[in-house]
Amino acid sequence: MTPRPTARLLRKDAESDLVLTRTFRAPIEDVWASVTESERTARWFGPWEGDPGPGRTIKVQMAYEDQSPWMDLLIDACEPPERLAVSATDEHGEWRLELKLTESGGTTQLEFVQHFDSLDGIGDVGPGWEYYLDMLVAARDGSPKPDFDAYYPAMKPYFEGLRD
Repeated sequence: MTPRPTARLLRKDAESDLVLTRTFRAPIEDVWASVTESERTARWFGPWEGDPGPGRTIKVQMAYEDQSPWMDLLIDACEPPERLAVSATDEHGEWRLELKLTESGGTTQLEFVQHFDSLDGIGDVGPGWEYYLDMLVAARDGSPKPDFDAYYPAMKPYFEGLRD
């Protein structure tokens, strides 16, 4: 099955938000654990180490990237089990990311947001977020892990189209 892009772009003033959503049949606390506990993030993104908390920096391994690099990630806000905001700077620029969780009727919705000042490169990063969120789905439900080659470059035109 070929994955389909789900993201939408919300523009406000000089900033744009790339928003991707996934829904889980699970309590909010369980989904929160999947995105915050190192042993569980290792299953779909990579493990992390350090002393977490707002204003603190942890090290996160991007286990599914070439050479599995480690990066510093600043925790900007942590409001369990509903909101996590983090930021980082690397050779590709500044990353400002936010996870928002809401629970209703036995399901939890996860909204992933990347805040952009410039949409340069959205065609390259958007497919990656679709891939990682589908990795999260697979890690939670035991389905086969997706293949990144099904996401990139196939989804690049979709994300570049959001920019226009």
